[in-house]
Amino acid sequence: MITDIFSFIQPGVRSRPYQRPHNELGELPNPEHVYPEAFWYSLFLFNISRMIITCGLLILAWSFHFISLGSHDHTLFFNAAWLHLLVSSLLMMLIKLRKPDFNWQLMQQVCTDVIFICIMIYASGGLESGLGILLMISLAGAGLISKGRMALFFAAIATIGVLLEEIYTFLYMGSHAAQFTHAALLSMGYFAVAWVAQRLATHAISSEKLAHERGIDLANMAQINQLIIQDLQEGILVVDKNGNIRQCNTYAEKLIGLDLQPDYFKPPRLSEYVPDLASRLSSWRGNAGISFDLLRLSKNNTMVKTRFIPIENNSYASVVIYLEDTSRIQSQIQQLKLAALGRLTANIAHEIRNPLSSISHAAELLEEDELFAGTGGNHRLLRIINDNTHRLNKIVQDVLQLNRRDTVKVESLDVIGFIDCFINDFCLIEKIDKTVFQLDYTDTGITGLINFDPDHLRQILWNLCCNAWRHCRKQKGSIMIKLTRCTSTNRMLLDIRDDGTGVPAIQLKQLFEPFFTTATNGTGLGLYIARELCEANHAALEYICNTGCGHFRVLCRNVINHHA
Repeated sequence: MITDIFSFIQPGVRSRPYQRPHNELGELPNPEHVYPEAFWYSLFLFNISRMIITCGLLILAWSFHFISLGSHDHTLFFNAAWLHLLVSSLLMMLIKLRKPDFNWQLMQQVCTDVIFICIMIYASGGLESGLGILLMISLAGAGLISKGRMALFFAAIATIGVLLEEIYTFLYMGSHAAQFTHAALLSMGYFAVAWVAQRLATHAISSEKLAHERGIDLANMAQINQLIIQDLQEGILVVDKNGNIRQCNTYAEKLIGLDLQPDYFKPPRLSEYVPDLASRLSSWRGNAGISFDLLRLSKNNTMVKTRFIPIENNSYASVVIYLEDTSRIQSQIQQLKLAALGRLTANIAHEIRNPLSSISHAAELLEEDELFAGTGGNHRLLRIINDNTHRLNKIVQDVLQLNRRDTVKVESLDVIGFIDCFINDFCLIEKIDKTVFQLDYTDTGITGLINFDPDHLRQILWNLCCNAWRHCRKQKGSIMIKLTRCTSTNRMLLDIRDDGTGVPAIQLKQLFEPFFTTATNGTGLGLYIARELCEANHAALEYICNTGCGHFRVLCRNVINHHA
C-alpha cells in the first residue's frame, strides 16, 4: 500500500494509454519513419569515435614516426586520413540536419570507413600493418546502432573492401607477397563481430521493449493509484520528517481546509493547518503504540479517526496519515435507522394511534365522571394520563412527518405576507404575546416571491420558532425574524434568532441528528424534519455559530424577481 501511495506522489508521473511498439526499433509506425532522438545521438557519438581514431592514427604516424603506418606511400596515407576527417566532419553536419535518412547516413559512415581504411592499409604495405582490425570497431559500432539489422551487410562490404585491397596490392606491388589467408581470416572475424553485434542488438531490443512496457505499466498503475486515492472517502496526508505536508488527496484538503495542492518547494506545515493533528503526530513518533480518541477538526467541526503509517520502518521518517470521517459512518447508521423507522410508520396509525385515542378518550370519560360525582381525588392522575397521551401523539405526528418530505407542492409565495400570517397563527395557538417577535424587513431588496411548498415552510417555521421560544428569555423582542436578499447568489436569507445562550459547541455536530434533544419533553425530530423539508424544496437550513445566541438561517435558492 505504501509503495502504491509513493507511485502516486512521484512528481511528473503521468499515464497514457498502453500501446505496444509495432516495430523492432521500439517506436510506433510513422509515415515519415522518424527515428527517436536516441538513435541520432548514438550516430553522433559513433561519428565522433571514428574521427578520434583517425586523429590518433595521424598523431602516431606524424609525431611518433611509426614505421608501419604509411610505409609504402607516406603521402597517400596522410591524404586518406585527412580526407577521412573531412568527410566525417561533413557527415557530422548531415547528422545535425537529420538529412538524409538515418540508415543512409549510417551506411555512408561505414562505407567511408571501409574505403579510406582500405586505402590506408594499401599505403601501409597491406594487411600486415594491422589496420584491418579498425574495421572491426566500425562494424561493431554500426551493428549495435542499427539494432543488428544491417550488421551482416556491413560485414560483407568490409570483406569485399579488404579482398579488393589485397588483390590490388598483389597485382601492383611487386615486392608484396599474397596474404589471402590473412584476408580470409580477417573477413571471418568481420562476420563474427557482425553476428555478435546482431545478437547483442537483438537482446538490447528485447530489454528495451520490456523496459518500455514496464514503464507504461508503472505509469498506468500510478495513475490508477492516484484515481483510487483521490476518490477515497477518507483523507490521506503525506507528511515528511520535518512536519511538512508533501501530498494529500481531495478529501483531506476539504477536511483540513487546504486551498491548493502542496507546493514541492514551499510545502505547508501541518501545524499551521491542524495543530492538534501535528501534536498527535509528534506523540506518535515518540510512542508508535499509542492510541488516540476521535479528533474534532476546527475547520469544519468534523470528528475524524486518525491513523499513522510510517513509509519506512523508522517512525521519524515520512508518514502517511489517514483521516477517517466518522460522520459518514454515523450517516450510514442514521440512514439504516430511518429506513427501519420508515417501515414502522406504515403501521403506526393502527398500532399506536388507535390505542392511544382509546386511552385519551377513556381518560376524558373518567374526568367527566369525576366532575359529575363531585370528587377530585384522581384529577392529578388523569392530568398525567392526558399529558402523556398528548406527548405520544406529538411523537407519532413527528414520525409521520418524515414521510411527507417527498411530496412537494411548490407554489410562489409572498414571503413577507406568509410570515406575518404565520406569526399570527403561532401566537394564537401557542398563546404567546406577539411582542415577543421582532420583524426586520428593512432590506429594500425584499420585493420578491420564493418557490416553496407552503405546508413545508409553515412546518419549518413552526419547528424553528418553537425551538426559539423554548430557549429564549420570553421577553419583548426575544425572537427576531429577519429577511435579507443576497443579490450575488440570488438567494433569500431567512434568519430566526433568539436571545438565549445558543447551542454549546460540543452539541453542534449532533444538532440536526434525529432523536437528539436536550429537552425533557422533546422528541428530537423538530430540527431534523425542518432540514429535510428545506432540502426537499432546494433550500438549506444551517446554524450560525459564534453569534452569542441561538441563530438559524434558511437559504431559499429559488427566488423569482418581482417588481411591486
